[in-house]
Amino acid sequence: MRIAGALAIILIFGSGLWAQTDGQSVQGQSNSVQAAAPAQPIPYRHKTHIALGLKCDFCHTNADPGVLMGFPSITKCMQCHVSIAKDSPAIQKLAQYDKAKQEVPWVRVYAVPAWVYWNHRQHLEAKVQCESCHGPVAEMDVMKLATNVTTMQGCVDCHTQRDAPVGCNRCHEDMTQ
Repeated sequence: MRIAGALAIILIFGSGLWAQTDGQSVQGQSNSVQAAAPAQPIPYRHKTHIALGLKCDFCHTNADPGVLMGFPSITKCMQCHVSIAKDSPAIQKLAQYDKAKQEVPWVRVYAVPAWVYWNHRQHLEAKVQCESCHGPVAEMDVMKLATNVTTMQGCVDCHTQRDAPVGCNRCHEDMTQ
């Protein structure tokens, strides 16, 4: 009975192409998802920073055990912004966080449900490009949900295209116990 109940939950909630963004669900129709960008404490333009030659892993590190990519530390931001654009209101707000020794409370755009096992490091080691999951970040003024990768269908589609394993236990707790 436990297996049937768990499978029903997966079928009802997992296959409906639902994506999570800041606690709100957005129904997607394809790999491209249109969702409003969450409000961030400071405006940040990925497009501008990538155009300067910065790579994703310059700001977003993958600390052990490798599950999440981290947000840049205030120290990392201030390495450049102690002198670059220091008079802009956004950078002045950034400097206030630095002076107070507080990290910027960035709002995560992509999140998988807690009951799904996800590890960025495994995907990075498999040479999956950031854009595969996060969309055309280099073209974005504001980071927003751009793909359906936080859905079961998005993961299965990507794994199928790459000939990667798609068994339930790869991402979900073993439900046969």
